[in-house]
This record gives sequence, C-alpha cells and structure tokens, in this order.
Amino acid sequence: MPKDDSEALACTPKPLAAHGFNQKAVIPYGCTVKHLRRAMQDFLDFLGFTNTQLYTKQIPRLEAFLMPANFSSMVGEFIIAAIPKYCPTVVKNAYHNGHPDLLPKGIFAKDSMLHADKGIEIKSSRYRKAWQGHNAEECFLMVVVFDSSRPTDVTNNIAPKPFSFVKVVGAQLTKADWKFAGRSATSRRTITASVTDAGCAKMEVNWMYRAPDSVSRS
Repeated sequence: MPKDDSEALACTPKPLAAHGFNQKAVIPYGCTVKHLRRAMQDFLDFLGFTNTQLYTKQIPRLEAFLMPANFSSMVGEFIIAAIPKYCPTVVKNAYHNGHPDLLPKGIFAKDSMLHADKGIEIKSSRYRKAWQGHNAEECFLMVVVFDSSRPTDVTNNIAPKPFSFVKVVGAQLTKADWKFAGRSATSRRTITASVTDAGCAKMEVNWMYRAPDSVSRS
C-alpha cells in the first residue's frame, strides 16, 4: 500500500468540538456529558494511536478494512466500556449480550442481567436517523453517530478521511417509538426494529453532542 499524505492525515481523527456538548442534556443514572466526553476522547486517542501504528507497517486503517458493521460495533463497545471508567454510578452489563448495555451500579446481582428494566442502551451508527435494533425495547437509548472511511472507498475512488464524531443523542423510548422492518418471503435478513421519526425527534431534542456541521448533515 503506497504511502501518501491523505492516508497519513486520515490516521488522526478529527478532534471533538470544544463547544459541542450540551450541558443541559439529561442522561439517567448519574451519567453526564462530562463522562461521555471523556469516553469519546478515549476512543479518539485509541483510534489515532492504532491507525498511526498500522500506517507505519503499511496496513490499512481499522475503518478501512473492517466490515462496516464490525467497525461500528467496535465504536459502540468502546464507549460502553469507557463510560463506567468515569461515571461511578453505572457499570457495563456483565451478562453476555445482555440488555441494556449499562446498568445502574449495585442494583442487580453481579451487575448482570439478561434483560433489565433499568439502564442505558448504547448504539453507534454512521446513519443520522432510523437507527435499528433487534427488538422494540422500552429503554433509554443513546446513539453515537460517526463518520469514517469504509472498505469500499478505494474501489469507489473516495479519498481517505479521518474519523469524526457527528453527534450523540438519546432519550427514554417506548415500544411506540419503534417500528418493525419487514422482509420478503425469500430474504434471510434478520428482522429488525427501527426508531420511528417521532422517536428520533425525541432523541434529537435531548442531544448531548453535535459537531459544528452536524445539523446540515442530518
């Protein structure tokens, strides 16, 4: 893989907007935008360091070779693991694939629940709305929206670009804020539920972070 300036520059993520955090945002269970900000910065530090090291070995950046869904999952899992480092009142759900991702600390035995009625579910996505899940859950949903390169960029002649956080929004959703996506009789796609326009609007009102140009890109 030949080295060039654009690829080298893309190794360093865009910094967080200094005034991009909404101090009035409501996040339950003692979590604040300060905790969120530190978790997001940790991810930027991790990705910048990792991609820079990969570049020295002529290996593509993580977002440039991982399947999009896998990279998106990595972003979300990192934020889930990082928030409890700074917020002492929540913990990562110790149950494998348990719901929600973060639980209020000390409420459930061993901080582990297959399905709890308290906590924060976190999703990460390149998409600005209509976020998906496997079930229509009544929960506080936080969505971390980002922009990054994709593995198909090379074949589509799209120039390398640095990772950036676009926005973070969230709200307490009910089952009425979800709708199920259908599939054809021959499709093998897993049936999923998507947040409705009304649900997305509810989350946007309680925005936690917005990059300066996120409104125009929504």
